[in-house]
Amino acid sequence: MGESRAPMRYEYFVGLRYTRAKRRNHFISFISLISMAGIALGVAALIVVLSVMNGFQRELRARILGVASHVQISGPGNVLADWQRVAARALEDRRVVAAAPYVNAQAMLARDAQVRGAIVRGIDPRREADVADIGRHMVAGRLESLVPGEFGVVLGAALAQSLGARLGDAVTLIAPQGLVTPAGLVPRLKQFRVVGTFQVDHFEYDSGLALVNVADAQRLYQLGDGVSGVRLKLADLFESQAVRRDLYAAIGGDVLITDWTRSHATFFKAVEVEKRVMFIILTLIVAVAAFNVVSTLVMVVTDKQSDIAILRTLGATPGSIMKIFVVQGALIGLIGTLLGVAGGIVLALNVDTVLPWIERTFNIRFLSPEIYFISELPSELRRADVTVIAAVSLAMSFVATIYPSWRASRVRPAEALRYE
Repeated sequence: MGESRAPMRYEYFVGLRYTRAKRRNHFISFISLISMAGIALGVAALIVVLSVMNGFQRELRARILGVASHVQISGPGNVLADWQRVAARALEDRRVVAAAPYVNAQAMLARDAQVRGAIVRGIDPRREADVADIGRHMVAGRLESLVPGEFGVVLGAALAQSLGARLGDAVTLIAPQGLVTPAGLVPRLKQFRVVGTFQVDHFEYDSGLALVNVADAQRLYQLGDGVSGVRLKLADLFESQAVRRDLYAAIGGDVLITDWTRSHATFFKAVEVEKRVMFIILTLIVAVAAFNVVSTLVMVVTDKQSDIAILRTLGATPGSIMKIFVVQGALIGLIGTLLGVAGGIVLALNVDTVLPWIERTFNIRFLSPEIYFISELPSELRRADVTVIAAVSLAMSFVATIYPSWRASRVRPAEALRYE
């Protein structure tokens, strides 16, 4: 037992000794430090960038789901007659925490000479707060002002601005469903009063969504007691796909069930693709730093040829020589990775503090609120990302040690000691 462990201790000892020792060639020490620093910077950059991408993904999801729903059930032809039964059946699923009816239609909004197309959504203000967070994004007025029969409307901030409409102003809603008269098809017109505006910092909604009371929408679009569908909120939004599949079996009938991952798939796929591309690009930085270990170890092997030759004459095997330099290179990668992980975690957790400090110090602004909807960098540190980044860095560092270590094991004692 003792003899089997002795060579291992010897190889580790020499490898660690070579790493700590003050070399005759200071340039080699400098290259080792540069390699270590490069790995640390690459790992830290990867952690910070992926954390910021996670934060943007979370922020985007929160803003979209502030208006959209987790799961949406609609009827054929955009009409669901027995929505109460559908809502009750959906609420039997423990994962569904709230349900609200809605009417979804298109219209033209006109005020003076300004005309804009918009999506008109009829909602029940009392139930809408249970399935969406749009009430938290009101910049003027309240959702509760949408009283049945008073024909009030809540506009997106950009839509209201383009129409030049403020609280109390009247806007004319022109529905595509017309009235058949002896004079021909006449569009349905109804005057609405602006009772509020909202801003979720998402262009699609801020510039093209108008909210009215569901009863007013039913009357305007001649739906009777029917609605377009039911919006559901889940206890865990990431279970939306499973809930959607189960609701098809539970509700039955001719209904269409969609979830947020499908209705807004383009946005989330774009962020996910960007995150993967950034991971690949920044991993190349780590790879360049890790493979600097190759040049470092090659120079160390050249510098230590006489030492290698003496070890060989004392009985060290080529495998033992190879392990010595693997230990040395792996230690450089390990220290660089640990420093990078520590620095990356600290920066990712303090982006909201570090970024304003940089902006104040250098008098610059990275995310101007006049240009970008998000004026602060969001950050979400995930343990899985840190683990993968650290593992990739260590693997690259280990691979970089193989060739120089193999070259060290091929040194011939007689040739190395010939001119010593």
